[in-house]
Amino acid sequence: MLLEGKNAVVYGGGGSIGGAIARAFAEEGARVFLAGRSRDKLDRVAADIRAAGGAAEVAVLDALDEAAVDSHADAVVATGGSLDISVNVITHGDVQGTPMIEMSLADYEQPVLNGVRTTFLTMRAAGRHMKRQGSGVVLVFGGDGDPVRGHSVGGLQVGFAALEAMRRQLAAELGRNGVRTVTLRSGGVPEAIPADFPGGAELAEELAKPTMLGRTATLADVGAAAAFAASDKARTLTAATVNISCGALVD
Repeated sequence: MLLEGKNAVVYGGGGSIGGAIARAFAEEGARVFLAGRSRDKLDRVAADIRAAGGAAEVAVLDALDEAAVDSHADAVVATGGSLDISVNVITHGDVQGTPMIEMSLADYEQPVLNGVRTTFLTMRAAGRHMKRQGSGVVLVFGGDGDPVRGHSVGGLQVGFAALEAMRRQLAAELGRNGVRTVTLRSGGVPEAIPADFPGGAELAEELAKPTMLGRTATLADVGAAAAFAASDKARTLTAATVNISCGALVD
């Protein structure tokens, strides 16, 4: 198994993307530490993992809380002996569907502020332990890309661009300590669009149109790519992106 003996923290592990990544990590042998705000959602993912024979721990955590993030990372290491993989897929609170010129400053900057704060805190907490142990992988989900034609996404992509800069910086600072950083760029995952999202069905169709394969990444695709990127099979990948957009994003 790709991740046997590894301890992986998935912030936002109760969501669709986080749950898919957590299940894939566990399937490949990792002990998964799920963190997020909703106990019910986290418990459902943990139950799936345990039913399949995997190991999962659950913690209710506000990733905007500096002390709580640091304390949780310390607890993971105290329990598992190491913190080998960290991925943050917490919702950034983006407001979509409103044109920029009609949007309030608060709504536009919210995903930027939330994304940068939670990513910085979780990266820092994991990075400190990874530096001490001389190994580790930090995964980022999203990546920057071209605007989605016909859809107003607020500050979402601005936030993603900021996370890319953070990921590159961490790679440069901790690479010599054996720590890798990788971004998964999907171009959009229709399965992750909430059922009540305005224009969700139309958006799913729009996401598939520009792909070279005529389809978009599934949640299972995301999980499989994350497990590979976090594994020693990808030991040469850092300061890099793994493009799982089915050709919508051209490198």
